[in-house]
Amino acid sequence: MTESAVEPEAGHAPPQPAAPTRFAFGETFTGHMVTAAWTVDGGWEPDTLRPRAPLAMDPAMVGLHYGQVVFEGLKAHRQADGTLGVFRPEDHARRFQRSARRLAMPELPVGTFLRAADDLVRADAGLLPDDPALSLYLRPVLYASEPVLALRPAREYRFLMIAFLTGGFFADRPDPVSVWVARDQSRAAPGGTGDIKCAGNYAPGYPAQQRAALAGCHQVIWLDAAERHWVEEMGGMNVFFVRGTGARRRLVTPPRTGTILPGITRDSVFALGRRLGLDTAEERLSADEWRRACRSGDLTEAFACGTGAGVTPIGTVHDGDDRWDVADGGPGRVTLAVREALAAAQQGRTPHLAHWIRRVPGTARTH
Repeated sequence: MTESAVEPEAGHAPPQPAAPTRFAFGETFTGHMVTAAWTVDGGWEPDTLRPRAPLAMDPAMVGLHYGQVVFEGLKAHRQADGTLGVFRPEDHARRFQRSARRLAMPELPVGTFLRAADDLVRADAGLLPDDPALSLYLRPVLYASEPVLALRPAREYRFLMIAFLTGGFFADRPDPVSVWVARDQSRAAPGGTGDIKCAGNYAPGYPAQQRAALAGCHQVIWLDAAERHWVEEMGGMNVFFVRGTGARRRLVTPPRTGTILPGITRDSVFALGRRLGLDTAEERLSADEWRRACRSGDLTEAFACGTGAGVTPIGTVHDGDDRWDVADGGPGRVTLAVREALAAAQQGRTPHLAHWIRRVPGTARTH
C-alpha cells in the first residue's frame, strides 16, 4: 500500500483535524484509517489507507450481535532523529492473530498489519507534537461483518486500524493511583477469553470500575475466578510487585494461567528489570498477603503496566473496609527506574533494544 491508496476528495488533500488542546485517552482521533475486507471465497483484499469516516454496517452484522470482535493497541513514539517508531509491532501482530484464532476468525497476515501501521503513522505523523510524554496510539480491530444471525462463525470480516493522540491512560489522574479489590466479580475464568483481546472482555468490568470510582479509587484489582483469592490483573493492565529491599529486591508478577493477558509491555518490563539487575519471577500473590507484606515491609512497591498505562505506580489499596498504602504511598525507586527504561526503549534511546522499534520513514516533523 502506498500514499496513492489514499482516497481524498477530488483535487483536495484529506481533511486534518484541528490541533488538539487536550489528550484524554481515546478521544483525540487522527484523520485517517486503514481498511481491508476478508471473505471465505476471496480471502484478504488489498488494504487501503483513506480518510477516517463513519462505517456502513447491516443491522444483522454478526459482530454486533455475537461479539466476534478482536482488537489490539500499540503505540508510535517520536524518536531521537525526529521520525516516528512503532513499539514492538510484530509482537502485537502475532497477538492479534492469536486473538482472532480463539474466536474462529481469519488471521490478518503480519505483513499486512505492519504495512497498515506504517501507512497510518506516516499519514498522521504531523499531528504528534515534539513532546516525549505524547504518543500516537494505534487501534487495530477485526470484526465479523456478514449480515446473518445463524449461530456460526461469519464468512465475511473487516479489518480497521485507526489512531489517536494520547498522553497515556492516566494522563489526567494523580500519580500514583489507588485501586479497589473486586471480591464478588471476576474478569476472566480458566478456559475463557481472558488471555486474548476481544471486545467482550471489557464491558462486564464496567460495574466494578464504577464501584471503584465510588470508593474514590482509579482502578480495579481483579482476583482469580475460582477462589477469589489470587491477584491477577488491574483493570485492563498487568500488575507487578517489588519484594524485598536493597540487593534482595525481586520484581514479580502473577503467572499466566490462561486468564491473564500476555502483555507486550509486561514482557518488556521483565526484560528491562533483568537489565536493571533485578531478579524477576512469576509468583502468585493473594490480596491478603499483599496487605500483610506491605505492613511488614516485605513488599515495597507495586505498579501497573500496559500499552496505554505505561508504568503507573500503585499507592493505595482498598479492600472492603480495609485500606493500606504501598510503602509510603509514593512511587518507588524500581518503579521509576523501570518507567524511565521503558520510555527510553520506546523513544529509541536504548541501542541494544533497537530491534523493538519499527521506524517509519517520512515521519519527521516539519516546522
